Amino acid sequence: MPPRTGARALVDVLLANDVDTIFCVPGESYIAVLDALYDAPSIRLITCRHEAGAANMAEAYGKLTGRPGICMVTRAPGATHASIGVHTARQDSTPMIVFVGQVERAMRGREAFQEIDYAQVFGGLAKWAGEIDDADRVVELTSRAFRVAMSGRPGPVVLALPEDVLTAPTAVPRPARATRVAAHPGPRDVARLRELLAAAQRPLVVLGGSGWDEDACAAMRRFAERNALPVTCTFRRQALFDNRDPHYAGDLGLGPNPALAARVRDADLIVAIGTRLSEIPTGGYTLIEAPRPKQRLVHAHAGPDELGRVFETDLAINAGPAELARALDELEPLGAPPWRDWTAAARRDYEAVLEPGPRARDGYVDMTHVVRHLSATLPDDAIVCNGAGNFNTWLHRYFVFKRFGTQLGPASGAMGYGVPAAIAAKLRHPERTVIAFTGDGDFVMSGHELATAVQFGANVVVLVADNGMYGTIRMHQERHYPGRTIGTELRNPDFVAYARAFGAHAARVESNDEFAPALADALAAGVPALLALRTDPDAINTRTTLTKLRSEAERATAR
Repeated sequence: MPPRTGARALVDVLLANDVDTIFCVPGESYIAVLDALYDAPSIRLITCRHEAGAANMAEAYGKLTGRPGICMVTRAPGATHASIGVHTARQDSTPMIVFVGQVERAMRGREAFQEIDYAQVFGGLAKWAGEIDDADRVVELTSRAFRVAMSGRPGPVVLALPEDVLTAPTAVPRPARATRVAAHPGPRDVARLRELLAAAQRPLVVLGGSGWDEDACAAMRRFAERNALPVTCTFRRQALFDNRDPHYAGDLGLGPNPALAARVRDADLIVAIGTRLSEIPTGGYTLIEAPRPKQRLVHAHAGPDELGRVFETDLAINAGPAELARALDELEPLGAPPWRDWTAAARRDYEAVLEPGPRARDGYVDMTHVVRHLSATLPDDAIVCNGAGNFNTWLHRYFVFKRFGTQLGPASGAMGYGVPAAIAAKLRHPERTVIAFTGDGDFVMSGHELATAVQFGANVVVLVADNGMYGTIRMHQERHYPGRTIGTELRNPDFVAYARAFGAHAARVESNDEFAPALADALAAGVPALLALRTDPDAINTRTTLTKLRSEAERATAR
């Protein structure tokens, strides 16, 4: 047997932590780790076509498993390409570890070929960025990376691997499995929360963040049901609460239901669990004002640094959301809460939003029809993934999420996320239906990963909303500079030919009637599939059109 090296010690840590999948773009800087993985057949190595895709896949895998998604990339260009996934993992509080090749230790500080200081570059982006400087510390520091990524507020870790450390011999003992350290609510916290609820007339529960699991979501649903509480979810966290439940009041995403926004303002008690209460769910810190909200505020978060960082609270609870949900499930319910009508009205407001808004013009696929069909026909456990762009407004408004772990979207707002996330989801759950919901600009940023999907048998279905523009930016141009559009028009490739070139099934859909049979064919294709949807460029979101926006802006300017 060859001597045990730093690279083999690193793989031992991965095995001890039950890592079953690694997403990578191979590089010579960590080739010793690739060689060590050759002797670890239980770990599946997914070779991607771009480091951003690899990082996004690892981030999505971390969302689905609650354990760190693993990404491996080479030195500086590979690491900086992967930085978008690190940013998403940070904003979305997702456990992830990015292992990056590094120059040999003797070359450090000379600006050697592809040398960068990872602690400096990623120090403000990752939860922790470090470098292993001794083969005997591989187990220590890699195990630490797992614990840091999972514990408290989860997040990304970047760990640099100098080439000579990976090939150096080591006799360090094999590691134990790293465990997540989670804060639990104390009895006084739970009792005080109950007191605040008992004194409320118009309470609202806001769920978000990471650290949840299916049992915790079920516990939270029981708590809401026993106490007749209205529940809303934050941006791209809609699957934390069954949207069919009569206590569900909608999501606090971009451009939320105006009735829900008003309800947040009118609430006399906000119980925020797991969410940081960042810009989007607070409406730019206007629905819940900083630093002192008008509502009484209970804020529970796994990261103690998040409590009181922006908002003064009436009760701050340092606890993981799953741990708090289980404690609330055991709480004695309130007798006859006075807010039942408030909760019922919140539900009616949500159901009203499900009614169709403006329709697309004739000759185009109507996105309302598409999403309502998906919501009505996909299995309850289907996983829907999306990137960023105005096409998502239809998904967020009309898709009814029914189970935990069925929504993968970047709370960071990163484009190009949907296709890599879908591939990761299908690799994790090959038995489940996985849909990637993308726009034309969004898709082209990561559509090349169809090659990865075909190579590894990740039979996802990609929907491309093709309206020939960067829609979100065009919307803002028409709103603020009517008629003066620049830089947002797209001349797109033939998406059907593009997908088929990779070996995927593909079809173009130009009317509502064509969508259902095309989707059925795509789901039955036995290979990755793409449907290019010809969508109305004037239908810019679920509530308005570009023509209307431009007209309103011109009238405002004329005044």
